[in-house]
Amino acid sequence: MAEEEVKKGKKEAIPRQPMPEQAPEVRRRNFKEVPIGYTPETAMLEAQRCLQCKKPGCVDGCPVQVDIPGFINHIKEGNFTGAARLLWQKNSLPAVCGRVCPQEIQCEGNCIVGKKGQPVAIGNLERFAADYERVNGKGELPPKAPPTGKKIAVVGSGPSGLTVAGDLIAKGHEVTVLEAFHKPGGVLVYGIPEFRLPKEIVFSEVAFMERQGVKLECNSVVGRTVTLDELFAEGYDAVYVGVGAGLPTFMNIPGENLIGVLSANEYLTRANLMKAYMFPEYDTPIVKGKNVVVLGAGNVAMDSARTAMRLGADNVKIVYRRSRQEMPARAAEIHHAEEEGIEFFLLTAPTRFLGDEKGRITGMECLKMELGEPDQSGRRRPIPVKGSEFKM
Repeated sequence: MAEEEVKKGKKEAIPRQPMPEQAPEVRRRNFKEVPIGYTPETAMLEAQRCLQCKKPGCVDGCPVQVDIPGFINHIKEGNFTGAARLLWQKNSLPAVCGRVCPQEIQCEGNCIVGKKGQPVAIGNLERFAADYERVNGKGELPPKAPPTGKKIAVVGSGPSGLTVAGDLIAKGHEVTVLEAFHKPGGVLVYGIPEFRLPKEIVFSEVAFMERQGVKLECNSVVGRTVTLDELFAEGYDAVYVGVGAGLPTFMNIPGENLIGVLSANEYLTRANLMKAYMFPEYDTPIVKGKNVVVLGAGNVAMDSARTAMRLGADNVKIVYRRSRQEMPARAAEIHHAEEEGIEFFLLTAPTRFLGDEKGRITGMECLKMELGEPDQSGRRRPIPVKGSEFKM
């Protein structure tokens, strides 16, 4: 027992290995991926921090129940292919999840090492294993169950649809993914910027599924080009509908129709899927403001603000009606945004947009807020402070 405690003490003494990144002053004006990735040596050192718990809380915190101690142990021993193959048993998109999953509230949030210090960098290690296998692996496919004769249609190729497709093909079913856009990936492609999730990573994961036998049909708008009834008539035994939440929600305050007021949905789709950031190679029109305000403080807000900075904005502000503690964005995204010069105006809510005679936005009227009791989301409800109106 004493020997086991000594071993654990040695592992805990290794500090969490930082992820190498582009310098903030450099990356704020380019769309290259911010984290550069672990080297094999750094990954193996970080893997030594895992205590190999008999009852791993990290697995309980993982939505797909990945054998986290198992794949980390493979990395520690230098068996990077073994780590990737173990990941594939539960997760069809490890290179994506290693980059964009909210590990701090899932696996890493339950890590025992994190109770007294920083948790094991599970997301960074997952990314490393997937990236290493993609670049250096021999292309071996994970095992599949014998064919079942069942035929499944998956509507939508976003993270939900791709996850289902990966699970079903491994179980031996015949799977066809129907995507409305001209490229697969859904929100992974049109919503998440290149600097956070390179498109080549998404397309590589999709190509890997195709090698496993998943069929992909883009430009297929189910409900228009084909109906659900027609899919069943074509012989599909089941249809999974994973179409996402593609429509934006507006605030319904005066001035929303002014020129220069955009939904993050349209803005990010133009910048990402339609590659407006690669002008003049791509001539997709996009608004490039010098003074930009982004409303909200989730991952989409951070993506929009950081995209605006990279498109040449002089000043970018995040306006959020609650406090920092309630911000739903990943901690890493908030940290990166601050490093890149994004300003945060907290406990602030817009009441109307101001425009000129040409119908273009010139400013915004706001109210200061204070926090009351928690609402249905579990976060404290913002309450307007009387007489606190100001213009931005």
